[in-house]
Amino acid sequence: MNAHDIYLHAFTVFMGFFAMLNPVGNLPVFIGMVQDFDQKTQKRVAFRAVMAAFIIIAVFTIFGHFIFQMFGITLPAFQIAGGIIVFIIGFNMLNAKENRIHVQSPEEKKLQLQAANNMAISPLGIPLLAGPGTISTAMNFVGADKSILNVILIISIFGVMCLITYILFLSSRILADKIGPSMLKVVSRIMGLILAVIATQMLINGIEGTIILFQKS
Repeated sequence: MNAHDIYLHAFTVFMGFFAMLNPVGNLPVFIGMVQDFDQKTQKRVAFRAVMAAFIIIAVFTIFGHFIFQMFGITLPAFQIAGGIIVFIIGFNMLNAKENRIHVQSPEEKKLQLQAANNMAISPLGIPLLAGPGTISTAMNFVGADKSILNVILIISIFGVMCLITYILFLSSRILADKIGPSMLKVVSRIMGLILAVIATQMLINGIEGTIILFQKS
């Protein structure tokens, strides 16, 4: 590819990842999930989430087709599994009970930190950031051009998207302070509903993909 083609391909990859990763749209989801954590924990969750997403996409960009073939995994199955996970999280957010304000014991702080670390990997890192759509987008961009240059380009652009997402997640503290505690509860419930809807769409896409696969076989 000449320089013009490389720039055009890079722009296409960037816009594709931006649409799938949706860092602006995921910001309220992040706020709803980490509102009960302190600022240090929120930063840790944001960093671990984007790092988990980056590692997942990098692995699937390089070995995606091989992994799917080796384990006999289909994209529809991945979408259905991701939809179930996201639906459970959304349902829990929608029906979350209010936390009482009290001084946490060391054991409670340890459990909260463990919950934050788990949340960063799933559902934030995967499947919200590095979900079936993002993984399939990365694999499609590789396509027939499995050259080192193309793979490095795709991974690098996704790394930029992760950096943008991380910066937006860090700014969520300012946004949360402006919204206020009562509105945060409302945002959390709304995001829970939206997550449940997103999960339902994942399931629909997975079921449709499964039907298409059966029709082709």
